[in-house]
Amino acid sequence: MKNLFKMSVMLTIAVLTLTGCNCFKKMAKNQDEVQLTCTPEVLVLNNGRVDADVKVVFPVKYFNAKAVLKVTPVMVFEGGEVCGATQYFQGSKVDDNYTVIDKKQGGEYTMHISFPYDERMACSELQLRAEIKCPKGKCKEFTLVNLNNGAIPTKDEEAILAADGAEALALKRAFGLTIAEGVNTLQNDLDYASAMQPMESGYKNVITEVTKANYMYAINSSRLAKKAESSDELTAFQQKAAAQKENDRIKQNIYVNGYASPDGPEKFNDKLSAARSESGKKAAEKLLEEVGLPLDAASYGEDWEGFKELVAASDIEDKELILSVLNSYESSSERENQIKNMSQVFAALKEEILPQLRRAQLVNSSDITGKTDDEMAALVRAGKFSELDDKEMLHIASTGKLTQEEKIAVLEAAAKEYKSAAAYNNLGIAYAEAKQPKKAAEAFAKAVKVGGNASQINNNLALVNLMNGETEAAKNYTAAASKEAKALAAAAEGNYAAAQSELDGYNAAIAATMNADYTAAKQFIANDKSAKADYLRAIIATKQGDFAAATAQLKSAIAKEPAYAERCTKDVNLRNYVGKEINL
Repeated sequence: MKNLFKMSVMLTIAVLTLTGCNCFKKMAKNQDEVQLTCTPEVLVLNNGRVDADVKVVFPVKYFNAKAVLKVTPVMVFEGGEVCGATQYFQGSKVDDNYTVIDKKQGGEYTMHISFPYDERMACSELQLRAEIKCPKGKCKEFTLVNLNNGAIPTKDEEAILAADGAEALALKRAFGLTIAEGVNTLQNDLDYASAMQPMESGYKNVITEVTKANYMYAINSSRLAKKAESSDELTAFQQKAAAQKENDRIKQNIYVNGYASPDGPEKFNDKLSAARSESGKKAAEKLLEEVGLPLDAASYGEDWEGFKELVAASDIEDKELILSVLNSYESSSERENQIKNMSQVFAALKEEILPQLRRAQLVNSSDITGKTDDEMAALVRAGKFSELDDKEMLHIASTGKLTQEEKIAVLEAAAKEYKSAAAYNNLGIAYAEAKQPKKAAEAFAKAVKVGGNASQINNNLALVNLMNGETEAAKNYTAAASKEAKALAAAAEGNYAAAQSELDGYNAAIAATMNADYTAAKQFIANDKSAKADYLRAIIATKQGDFAAATAQLKSAIAKEPAYAERCTKDVNLRNYVGKEINL
């Protein structure tokens, strides 16, 4: 609690005797009993604003019945100031519509003060500035009053104020009464980006590529005709296998699988498919002689799966009926009988489908190993984004191999080239991590525009709106967001107890610190060795009066991230201790 005026009553009266502000001169008799209480005593950033309640208690016989007092809250910081909403108080005989303070009874009033946050307010003062108006004397119009000594401006000071320049600003500050210093901006340290959800790249370091070619046989035959050993399909198969042999990133596995069409006796077809796999293997060994890879052979009897695929892809009338029969019967013979009973349909199958199933199929299952993470990172650093596909770009950005700038660069390239929801979403997260929330919001919006409706994007839109101080807009997305995002929304609105119960790690430590639960705050970051965790530990230690620990933690934070050296001199949590209890 502070006195409205800091000087003694007698000294103030002596000053006011010279002012000619008659109504104000009389008010000075009991001015040392005027009390102010600012809640909170240290201002706090919350939801993009700085709010406080200033309670003013006017004593009995203080307020002149004919006086009007104009009080303006002002946030003062290096390079500027911001004025809040002005409050007027009047005596009981003033014919106006201001708040009346009765001389006989005194009174109290609470001013709610609210400012949109400006980064410069972190190192600031909240002042009250007053102007007085009396019916007679020098203060017939509102006149600035020095709340530190009760004086009104001299003629020279009036001239300075009239000029309204830098000197005027300095003089107004000198006349103001400081009721709070600094703004606790720990809420700004909430790491919203850490709760954002990336979309999967779909990248696999090893992919399997399957190539097929067929040796075709006559009905009921396992003898391979000479012309069947040569086809464009087989030539392409051989050429690809030979070319891949030279690539040490490719492991080829080649198989020969014998099949029979599902017509005729099942036992006969089993033997026929085995014979075709053997004759097919001999032909394949000859075809792939220069490749020099081992071949495995197997037989699979009647090829009902191949039959289904060919029918489904055909233009045969009643193909849906055929597929229904195949799905209705498990027995090979029953299937065959049912299909043969559809004589018109079976004629089409005999002509178009069954001949394609009398084969030995060559299969090359190639395991292809992609670029290493180091190789991809090198391409990013060289700016050779065109040598990476979309999945590789998204993958390398997620590995931790790149700097923040490199990560943004490769994701920007991916978004520009492929315009995918995943690229835009992950780029938005990268921007958020780099403390560029406006760009992050734009990237997430593009992810939605290109058709992305994934839960990750919704979650990230909630968080990026919180980063931008748009808590109302964030509510459009938080209902369907993750539990962590909802907890951060609670923290952004100052509900730190609820947030602490649902968060963990660094964000939970911020919530616990704001909730004055310092023991829990330290536990949440016990294993966190980052600079930001060290800095938070320094703040916690200061609040607990452990300045030796605060010194050690702050030194550690600065060693890891030199920017903290400047921040601590402006941070309301530390600046009064740096150079005193905290020895850097």
